[in-house]
Amino acid sequence: MYTPRHPRRSILITASALLTLFLLSFALGRYGVPPVQVVKILLSRVFPLTQTWTDNMAIAVWNIRLPRILLACLVGCALSAAGTGYQTVFQNPMAAPDILGASSGACFGAALAILTGQPAVMVTVFAFLSSLFSVVLVYLVGRHTRGGRVVNLLLAGIMVGSLFSAGTSYIKLVADPSNQLPQITYWLMGSLSGTRMHTVTFAAVCMAVGLLPLFLLRWRMNLLTLSADEARAMGVHSDRLRLAVILSATVLTASAVSVSGMIGWVGLVIPHICRLLVGQDTQRLLPCSMLLGASFLMLVDDLARCLAASEIPLGILTAFVGAPLFLYLIVKGGRRHDAD
Repeated sequence: MYTPRHPRRSILITASALLTLFLLSFALGRYGVPPVQVVKILLSRVFPLTQTWTDNMAIAVWNIRLPRILLACLVGCALSAAGTGYQTVFQNPMAAPDILGASSGACFGAALAILTGQPAVMVTVFAFLSSLFSVVLVYLVGRHTRGGRVVNLLLAGIMVGSLFSAGTSYIKLVADPSNQLPQITYWLMGSLSGTRMHTVTFAAVCMAVGLLPLFLLRWRMNLLTLSADEARAMGVHSDRLRLAVILSATVLTASAVSVSGMIGWVGLVIPHICRLLVGQDTQRLLPCSMLLGASFLMLVDDLARCLAASEIPLGILTAFVGAPLFLYLIVKGGRRHDAD
């Protein structure tokens, strides 16, 4: 098994990269703001500094870029943490945040809200509740099915996800092609444009509900690789632990997808990269995934804002970046396995 030499150093480097990218992201965009002025604007709320920046710079930093950058960090952190949780629970390297149908449920809820003419806030609420409902449905189906519980959950997730995807396709079929259909299509591709602080607050509260227990249980998550009897001998009820991790990861996925739309590959690729950096121990793997996921999505969002005259949806960019990265990890992992 591959064991990294300096996992703590990797986490510190990842945290430093996140902080650096966080500050540089304020300077990127169609309206340029020098990094020095960005720092002064941010510090002006704490220290009485002489104003050397324009009012437009302050508006761009506080009202436009700060909410968007914060939401990019939150969504990337949540999706990566959820992916780490799912991959640990199911012992499956292909497990992703949408494995139990949470993303499909959120898409259906958002599409339904747009079809019925709901305001933007209710689109987020519909997506969040529908995502939670889809996973509850998956859990109920898996619980009342004979056989292995983990396999039943996976099969139920595929089934329920397909049903909600079919419902979304039907909504797109009957939606107004001149107004509603473009809104639904754009939402499904994922974007953080037009983010405001109330959206960030909603996402932060919901994500904290899922992230806090997952973070506190990160050392116990290593025991999910053991059998139920071995885990019970160490004082841990593996079924309860598995349910707690699934619920936490589901809340993270639902809250992330409800405010950002469909953004794939983050929860699948980032945990694999972090395993190369810090190893399999979830005590280090989960914090590293959270930090690197936030950095990754913030970088992708910067590219979405700056690459073209019109903004590129995040779902497209994460696929362009994530798919080659995942292919590289598969090839590299296969070569290491052959060498061992």
